Amino acid sequence: MIFFSETFGIRSLQTPARRLLELLFDYRVENRPVLFHVFSNGGVMLYRYILEALHAHTPFQSLRVAGTIFDSAPGRRNLRGALRALATVLASMNVLLKYLLLFTFATMAVVLRVLLYPLTRFLHESHFDALLKAPSRWPELYLYSQADLIIKASEIELMASAREQLGVPVRAVDFSDSPHVSHMRVYPTYYRSLCATFLADCVGASPP
Repeated sequence: MIFFSETFGIRSLQTPARRLLELLFDYRVENRPVLFHVFSNGGVMLYRYILEALHAHTPFQSLRVAGTIFDSAPGRRNLRGALRALATVLASMNVLLKYLLLFTFATMAVVLRVLLYPLTRFLHESHFDALLKAPSRWPELYLYSQADLIIKASEIELMASAREQLGVPVRAVDFSDSPHVSHMRVYPTYYRSLCATFLADCVGASPP
């Protein structure tokens, strides 16, 4: 599972990231503005490799990235939040198998990402740390909530502040009481308005 592999430093999403960028050329939209809308840390894992490909591979460097919207992300290594996220993914699975996988994940996470962190950090930089110093400078919109039980609001605020200090145009909106990746469901009109305005600002057009 990608959830396991990426957590433990296996770059399983690197190839899918490149394929997604190649699709833009396949559909002949490479000359149009591109907006990334990233959901939770799963989306961040993929986005991290998209950024790497955009800056490391010549064909992708011509893409016109207008901006990025982060919904309920990014977050640092958070075992409790990761377990909650994984439990949600495994909700439809057999109960015994679900708890076996959760226990296995928690055990491996503690060993590899906590006890052995001084060693593993040299082998695989965390997605959060990679985004902190990402070379991209297009605008970023962070949509988050203090009520999020999976990704801490303080971590998203830290990321937004750090990116702003690098000169990135940043806007962060705290929905206060909506759950993880549920801001649009709880506040549909406001959410759509924020995204439409952000997109319009990025491409220099009027919001619909």
